[in-house]
Amino acid sequence: MDDLDSHSTSCSSNESISSQTSNRSLRIAERERRKKEADDPFVVAMNYFSNFEAGTVVYGNHVLEDNLALVESVAYSKGLPPEAISVMLELTMSSRIGSRSSLFVRVLKCLIPATVVPQEAVCRAVVWIFVGKIPVSAQIIFMKWVLTMYDTIDSKDHLRSMYGFLFSLVTDSDLWPYVGHLLCLLTRKECVRLYRVRKLLELQSRLGQQPVLLHLLALYKMFCPELVPSSFSSKMKARFRNYDSAWKTSLAAVQKSNACTVASVCLPSGATAKKTISRKRKHRAHLELPVLCAAAQMETQNHPFHRKKLVPMIQIQSFSELLNNLGNIELPAQMGSLLGSHLALHYLDCVQDDSAYLRLNAWVGNALAEEVLCRSDEEPSSAEDAVHFLERLLTAQSFLQEGLSSTEIFLNSFLSVWDGSHLRPQILRLLSFYPVVPMSHMKQLLFEPIMQLFCTSTVFFKCGVIDSMKNMLQRWLTWHSVYAVANSNSLDISLHSHDNPKNMTLSAFKDSVMEVVNFVGRLSSLGLQLEHCHGLLLSISLDFYEMVCDIFMKYGLPLVVMPPKGVFYPALLCTTEPISVDRMAHIMYRYKMNLIAAKEQERQTKDVHFSRQTWQEFNYYAICMINCLWNVKPLQTGTDLPISQEQLSRGKVPGFDLSQHPAFLIYAIDFHHQCWPESRDIDLNSIKSPKVWYWYKEYLYDRFEGLKEFATSMINQRVSRVMTPLKQGPH
Repeated sequence: MDDLDSHSTSCSSNESISSQTSNRSLRIAERERRKKEADDPFVVAMNYFSNFEAGTVVYGNHVLEDNLALVESVAYSKGLPPEAISVMLELTMSSRIGSRSSLFVRVLKCLIPATVVPQEAVCRAVVWIFVGKIPVSAQIIFMKWVLTMYDTIDSKDHLRSMYGFLFSLVTDSDLWPYVGHLLCLLTRKECVRLYRVRKLLELQSRLGQQPVLLHLLALYKMFCPELVPSSFSSKMKARFRNYDSAWKTSLAAVQKSNACTVASVCLPSGATAKKTISRKRKHRAHLELPVLCAAAQMETQNHPFHRKKLVPMIQIQSFSELLNNLGNIELPAQMGSLLGSHLALHYLDCVQDDSAYLRLNAWVGNALAEEVLCRSDEEPSSAEDAVHFLERLLTAQSFLQEGLSSTEIFLNSFLSVWDGSHLRPQILRLLSFYPVVPMSHMKQLLFEPIMQLFCTSTVFFKCGVIDSMKNMLQRWLTWHSVYAVANSNSLDISLHSHDNPKNMTLSAFKDSVMEVVNFVGRLSSLGLQLEHCHGLLLSISLDFYEMVCDIFMKYGLPLVVMPPKGVFYPALLCTTEPISVDRMAHIMYRYKMNLIAAKEQERQTKDVHFSRQTWQEFNYYAICMINCLWNVKPLQTGTDLPISQEQLSRGKVPGFDLSQHPAFLIYAIDFHHQCWPESRDIDLNSIKSPKVWYWYKEYLYDRFEGLKEFATSMINQRVSRVMTPLKQGPH
């Protein structure tokens, strides 16, 4: 027992000695830190400015000048820590160094954060504006600084709680442009009130159609449409000035030297760089996607004005966290950062936040206009930046399965000045996201510039254009099949988009689809003629019509459009590739299935009607294909070919069949070798005996599914004669 007591006493004494040693080490470390800070000139300067008293002589004060020069050197090289930002901002806004002196501007100019700007410091500075000691010129400089550094503010909840105080400044004619911009960034649904809408409408009647005012009203209408009577175009672009490029340049240099990923170099949401005469861009800030962040990686503090806690997007690390906080997520001020985060894109897709899409469209629209449309050809690195930016934008649009309205506006301007080579892969992919527009708009904005480039371009450009138009039309048809709404009184469709909702009648949508199909038909026919039936171009054209032939059955749109003769004849006669003939046969088979389904629907309802011309075109193509592949007959005359039978005979135009067609000649020879392996002479006419011909057709049908489908549905296999392809529909 005594041994146990002695052992326990020994352990206690050892723990006490260890604790004393640890505390002593901490005290020594603290003394060393304080001694080091006392010797640090920057810390000495911060202590000097924190204790600086009002009324101290400013001019000729060498101590003040030396300490300020030290702070400036640190700010422009490494940036200021949050504590230093608070001290220096309090020093200027409290007018202790005089708001009318040149020192006021110098101090604000050097407020370049190394990491973040404390929101408490900004809130205290805003309060000083209402005290009334600061002149208007100094208030404007401060507001410019806040807008430039907005993305680096660690949190916005306290600043947003001062929304009412900031809104009271809208009547100030000098501060209004800057306050309005800040309000656009801070506005949430709970900020919209009827008296504020009335105040903005009154301001609009006095000041006119100012961009900042219109954008703020558009935000109000998006959150509470019942409170704002005015209508605003969904394509309206909010363009804000870059108030001081020197701040942005300094911030970019500091973040680059510190390898900081907390804040972004880019401008605030909706901002565009100041235009210059030469349009040269020394800093291509828009093309560098902002990093998704809430500026400070710290939890939003609870505030008495907020009932719920907002979670910055940067803190969401998994999809489960996104679902758990779906209603409490705070989007970043820099909306461009959403393009680089799959979780952020999931959020946009789930919540369908119209305000977020409006802000994202503003950022993307300004980036495309300033950095791609108005780029300088003398900058070799600009193309790489533009490619990287457009690839990220395309990835985001593919994820969301819809294009942004800002890309439509950009394409309408860019296609008219495009040379067809610059950023070709990205522009053609953007073209595939072109939204549904009325037929009258497409001709001037889309078809004319594409046709001009198409005629003088390479075959690969022609293929890219047709493929882009195919993808665009496929997205249109998919949207129709998903969002088509059949009302009892009319057949209207509503193509809903988060940022640009469109309502079109079914007939208007059909006209737009038909216009695209006919335009691609003209492009394909012209391209095949110019490129001498190039195999790749023919394959891309057939890809397009493999989708078009199934519009009625696959997408539910009552429309059947036959391919033009400039595509049908090359696929049937001007190719040595059997796969092209096989695909054309499959396309004709699908056209037959769609026409049969359409005919059945015409019998059941009188709302849908297909023209007689469609039936006639199909019958003509079907007979022509059967004559050229099965019945050893030349091209049919007396219809649409101004060539007589005598001219065809004089020109020695052969009558094709499956054994003599150039595309199937190699298969006929192989079949002949299999049937008569010992024969040295090849007589293809020997294949045409009834029994052997039947085997040869089965030999081909096993290899070409399209031929089998067409033959099974269109030809009587026993007598090998042409069936009546289809009776003409009711008319």
